[in-house]
Amino acid sequence: MIAAAIYCRKSNEQDASQQNRSVMRQEALCREVAAERKLAVVEANVYQDDGISGAEFERRPGLVRLLNALKPRPPFATLLIYDKDRVGREQFETVYILKQLSMAGVRVVECKGGGAGREIALDTPTDKFPLAATSFAEELERDKARQRTADALLRKARAGHVTGGRVFGYDNVDVRSAAGHRERVERQVNDREAKVVLRIFELAAQGWGVKRIAARLNDERGSTMRPRRAGRPRGWAPSSVREILSRELYRGVIVWNQTRKRDRWGIKRQSPRSRDEVIRVEAEALRIVPEDLWRTARERLDAGRALYFARNKGRAFGRPPSSIDSPYLLTGLATCAVCGGSMCVLTRSHGHQRVPFWGCMVRKQRGRAVCPNTLEVPLEATDYAVLKAVEHDVLSVEVLETALAKALEALQPNVDHDSAEQTLRGELARIEAEVARLATAIAAGGELAALLAALQDRERRRIHLRGELATLDRERAAAHRGANVGYFLDELRRHLDDWKALLRQETGPARRALQSLLIGRLVFTPHERDGEEGFYSFEGAGTVTPIITGATMSQHVWWPQRDSNPCFSLERAVS
Repeated sequence: MIAAAIYCRKSNEQDASQQNRSVMRQEALCREVAAERKLAVVEANVYQDDGISGAEFERRPGLVRLLNALKPRPPFATLLIYDKDRVGREQFETVYILKQLSMAGVRVVECKGGGAGREIALDTPTDKFPLAATSFAEELERDKARQRTADALLRKARAGHVTGGRVFGYDNVDVRSAAGHRERVERQVNDREAKVVLRIFELAAQGWGVKRIAARLNDERGSTMRPRRAGRPRGWAPSSVREILSRELYRGVIVWNQTRKRDRWGIKRQSPRSRDEVIRVEAEALRIVPEDLWRTARERLDAGRALYFARNKGRAFGRPPSSIDSPYLLTGLATCAVCGGSMCVLTRSHGHQRVPFWGCMVRKQRGRAVCPNTLEVPLEATDYAVLKAVEHDVLSVEVLETALAKALEALQPNVDHDSAEQTLRGELARIEAEVARLATAIAAGGELAALLAALQDRERRRIHLRGELATLDRERAAAHRGANVGYFLDELRRHLDDWKALLRQETGPARRALQSLLIGRLVFTPHERDGEEGFYSFEGAGTVTPIITGATMSQHVWWPQRDSNPCFSLERAVS
């Protein structure tokens, strides 16, 4: 049977009420068409994006995996989709993706309506014109849906109703009609949380900074904001305190439409709106902070900000735009095992100079009440231990030789090239003979419409067969190169020392190399020992070996957690 793949997508913004377009329903319908066409669908070739807009293309994991599977040769010959607007609702990008699939020799079949589906062809200008027209109509519908949503939210905002999620200090309350239907959602002050908000403003008015306020609130163990991302520690952070102090809702003013969620291409990219577009509604019933306290707190914060910029000559020393700009090796690559927060570099006095240490950022910013991990170890010892672990677990000849041999084996196509070529050339000869007969019939004055349709169908099949033959030629060449495993192993040994040297040179290239060897982050677990200095053990999933492990101490001691028996994830190594 011919291998097939399935791609499904649903956007919560536009399709939440259309149950026939849920990803489960789409997949079920595609499987029905696959059975009708006698296609074999493998689970690894089922790609899904649930709750992602059709205007988004780069941040769609399912679509990215699908496109990556096209090289060097797609493991399927047919792609089944519910409708081409599941691929996208931006006409330029959608048509380009369909072109990529066509160039890879993959047939795309729409399954809506059931039956055997309908193939999307891009072989002739006649095929491309209706596709461009329908893509324009789908993008226009997406824009209209966006405008309808914006108009509805604008009406709610002007009426003082809830237009988004929950805000700390308030409860969202449903207002229902006499028949029990929800008409709108309104906010009510939550007395317990309102006391915390009031305390934040009081401390700010006394001159406390956001970091100090966060630590005090965590020590008092009062109500806290919910983490925006699952798995993050619950507690106050300087950023959440700053957000509270900047929200005008606490002074009884509803502010809506300050930022734009997407750009003009429909991609998620937040940007500020003009002042004319911002909606401000007085809501005295929602006031938590008296006006004089609000002004005092804001004046204190503004004065502190002005002093900060004056001391630093107008420059802000915040987080760099990319972790690659950091001067430290492990920035963005380590997590605290106690709280799940990020690890960071802390500097403190050590003799007559300041020395960098490695510790938990959450404990530093939010206090011991949120994370009790107070262990700090020298940064130099940490970098040394991680690099030694990578050299031992990954950059050893035995590990990489095993990985390379298995990767080359996986890349060898399990195809009898001679037999497949003979079959394709036989079918191509038959198609070309049919094309010649149809051309003769048209010249003789036969039934023009039917003959032209048959001729177009044969032309599409001829183009597809020629593409298959070209793919076989490339596979045969790749198989010949892959058979020379010894050549690749010699090259591997020659470059191994270069990799090790790279990890010990400039921090930026070393961190990028380390990122390519890790899946996710290294998890650092603190260990305390009576009468002796504590240490961290670390562990993380690798792309070449399943686990990279080790430990760090101030005396540069490093020890492996397991033997160096080479084993690795085949899927990651091949990709």
